[in-house]
Amino acid sequence: MRVATWNVNGLRSRFDFVLHWLRERQPDLVGLQETKVEDQKFPRMELEAEGYQILAHGQKGWNGVAILAREPQTLVHEGLPGQKDMGARLLAARVKDLTFATVYCPNGKSVEHDDYARKLAWFDSLRELLAADHRPEDPLVVGGDFNVCPTPLDTWREDPANIFHTKEERERIAALHQWGLGDTFRHLHPETQAFSWWDYRGGSFHRNQGLRIDFLLATPPVLERVESIYVDREYRKKKDGLTASDHAPIIMELR
Repeated sequence: MRVATWNVNGLRSRFDFVLHWLRERQPDLVGLQETKVEDQKFPRMELEAEGYQILAHGQKGWNGVAILAREPQTLVHEGLPGQKDMGARLLAARVKDLTFATVYCPNGKSVEHDDYARKLAWFDSLRELLAADHRPEDPLVVGGDFNVCPTPLDTWREDPANIFHTKEERERIAALHQWGLGDTFRHLHPETQAFSWWDYRGGSFHRNQGLRIDFLLATPPVLERVESIYVDREYRKKKDGLTASDHAPIIMELR
């Protein structure tokens, strides 16, 4: 099974690019983030024509998550309990024996901004949802844009005073690990520096000045099935004149 996560930074504006990627990579299960489209305007028919069943949880022009699956999927969660004010940021479904969640975690803006405290609270709510409704013994993948660099290895420039790098944010990722979610990339590549996001400005991509903030986290029954995982850097580049998202997809193969 080929599982992927991708912050597309606007599905409608990048739809042809996403189709290009789907046809080239042929994933079986995909979590999308930052779709920025209301559910009634989601391009459901076009994606169904590519062989996918669709679940979407969106809003106008902001946030939004979706799951594309080649197998039938059953809704498990739509939205994060207690965090409705933070927008459409979580969607989970059951696909065969696997529970798959796609998350778009808040950015936080800056450590001085009110949204930083809201970001930390959002992570606390995610941890509470896991504890209340899931078990580490069951097959579960939580993929998405977490907007945190878990360690200095995951950033081109360590900066503990700024968002993505702070002690408090890293403690929230550590809490997910402590509950039972492992980082599938680090599981296979413990010492590799690889990034998933690069700023559009300043030639950041070509200078490889990026951050690893997009993950596929998984419980032990899934970790033992991981054959490979990589950052799909080729789809951070333009394709046939189409502009990429500032995030690259993450692709994982499960045996």
